[in-house]
Amino acid sequence: GTALLTVDQRRWMDLKGRIKLAQPLRRPSRPENNKFRSYIFDITQNQLFKKSSAILVLLNCALLYKPWKVKEQITQILALISSLFTFLFLIEAIMKCIALGFVGYWQSRSNRFDLLVTILGIGWIVLNFISISKIELQEFSNTFGFTVIILRFFTIAGKHATLKMLMLTIIVSFFKSFFIILGMFLLMLVYAFAGVILFGCVKFGSELGRHVNFKTVPNAIVLLMRIVTGEDWNKIMHDCMVVPPRCTRGGSYWESDCGNATASILYFCSFYIIITYIVLNLLVAIIMENFSLFYSNEEDALLSYTDIRHFQTVWNMIDIERKGIIPVRRVKFLLRLLRGRLEVDAKKLLKHMCYEIEKLNNGNDVTFHDVLNMLAYRSVDIRKSLQFEELLAREELEYLIEEEVAKLTIRSWLNKCLKRIKAKDQINVIKNLQSSNELAFFREAQAITTNELLKRITDNVGSDEERRIKNLDDQQQQQKDVIKDKLDRTTVLPTSSNDFNNSNYQTQAGTNVRDTSIESKGARRSMPQQLQQSVSLTLSSDESYSWNSWKTSNFNHERKDVELWWANQF
Repeated sequence: GTALLTVDQRRWMDLKGRIKLAQPLRRPSRPENNKFRSYIFDITQNQLFKKSSAILVLLNCALLYKPWKVKEQITQILALISSLFTFLFLIEAIMKCIALGFVGYWQSRSNRFDLLVTILGIGWIVLNFISISKIELQEFSNTFGFTVIILRFFTIAGKHATLKMLMLTIIVSFFKSFFIILGMFLLMLVYAFAGVILFGCVKFGSELGRHVNFKTVPNAIVLLMRIVTGEDWNKIMHDCMVVPPRCTRGGSYWESDCGNATASILYFCSFYIIITYIVLNLLVAIIMENFSLFYSNEEDALLSYTDIRHFQTVWNMIDIERKGIIPVRRVKFLLRLLRGRLEVDAKKLLKHMCYEIEKLNNGNDVTFHDVLNMLAYRSVDIRKSLQFEELLAREELEYLIEEEVAKLTIRSWLNKCLKRIKAKDQINVIKNLQSSNELAFFREAQAITTNELLKRITDNVGSDEERRIKNLDDQQQQQKDVIKDKLDRTTVLPTSSNDFNNSNYQTQAGTNVRDTSIESKGARRSMPQQLQQSVSLTLSSDESYSWNSWKTSNFNHERKDVELWWANQF
C-alpha cells in the first residue's frame, strides 16, 4: 500500500507505474524512396485525417439510436448506411497498409483491432445480403451488425489521448485487481453454497421470490451480487429469519420452509462486512490509485507524459528495426538526443549511465524499459524517493559505478599522458632528423655552390685565355696580312735565268742579297734557302717578328709561288 509512504515516495511509485505502462512507438518511419507511399503516409498521419476517422466512428455509432427490428424498412436503411461506413473504414485500413507497410501496420495493437473489426464488418455485410432472402437469418444479422458497431466504438479510444488514458486506467485496474476479484468470486461461491444449504427451502417473503432465492447455486450467486450493491440486503436477511407461525416446520430439514434467525444474521452480516468494507474498498483503492497515476498533475509528477512521449520519439529514431531493443553502443547517441527533464549532462553523467547500462546488460542489447528506468533513477533524489531496501541496492550499484568510472577515467588519463609523451618524443626525433637533414643539405648546397664558383672562375679564366689567344691570333693574322702586302710590293724576282744568275734582288730596306751563281742543280736547289735567309734578314731589320710563326702560317703559300716560278724558269 501507499498509505504510509511520503509524497516523494508516492511520486516515485507513480513514475514506476507510468514507465511500466509506456511502450515504444511502433510507427514506422516515412518511406522516402517511394513518392506515392510518402504521400499516403502524410495523409494518414495528418491530424485532420485522424479527426475525420473519429467523426465517422461516432456517426456509425449514432445509427444505434433506434432498435434494429426485423421486417422494418428503417432497419434496412440503417444497415445500408452502416455498410457504407464499413467500406470507408476498409479504405482507411488499406491506406494505412500502403503507407506503413503490412508489417509496420501489424505492429500496432490499435491497428490490429481496427483490422479485426473491419473484417467482421465485411463479414456482416455479406451476411446481411444473404439474410434478405432468408428471414430466419435477419435477427442474427441485425444482432451481429450492432455488435460490430459497438466494437467499432472502442477503436476510437486509441485515437484520443483522454479516452486512451481512461481505457488504460480500466485495463490496468482490472489486471491489478484481478486476484482481488478472483478472491471475491471464490468467497461469493462459498457463500452461495452455504446459502443453498441454509436457506434453500425457506418460503418466499416480501423480498424472496421466484428470481431472488437460494434454491440453486446460480440464483444464490445472483442474489449475493445484489447484496454486494447494498440493495435491501437487510430485508432479504429478515425473510430468511422467518419462524412459526409464519412458516411450517416439517419432520426433516427438507420438509420445513422455516428459516434460521441466528444463521441468517451471521451469514448476511459477515458477507456484507467482508465484501463491502474489505474487498470493495480494496477495489476502489486500486482504481483510485490508477486514476491518480493517469490523471495526476503534470507539475507534481517526476516525469510527465510529455517527457515520456519525447523519450518514445527519440527511441523511435534510434530503433530503426522497431524491435524494442537496441545495441549498447547506440545508447550514447540516444542519451545525447534527449531534452527536457531527461537531458543528460555529457560531462558528469554520460559515462556513468553508459557504464550502468553496459554492466546491467553485460554488453548485450538493451530494452526500452531498461534505458527509461535508468533515466528515471537519475532524474530523482534517491534518498527522498526510494524506500529503504531499494535505496540500499541503488546506492551499492552507484558506488560500484563510481569506482569503475574513476578507474576508467584514470586509465584514459594515463593513456593520454603516454600518448602525449610519445608524441613529444616523436616530434623531437623528427626535429633532430630535420636539423640533421638541413645540415647535410646545407653542406651539400655549400659544396654545390663552391663547385659552381670554381666552375665559374675556371670558365672566366678559360674565357680570358681564349680571349687572349684570340687577340694574339688576330694580331698574328694582321701581321701576316702586313707581311704579305710587303712581299707583294717589294720583292723583285728575275724573269729569266740569265737575269737571276747575273743580277741581285733588293728588299725594301735596301739590303743586298748576296750574289748567287747557279752553276749546277745543287746550286739551284739551294736557291729557296738563300731566299728564305734574305727574307728573314729583311724582316729582322724592319720589325721583330718570329720567323717560326711566319713559317708555320704563310711560308708554305710563298714557297709554292717561288717553286712555281722556279719551275717555270727551268
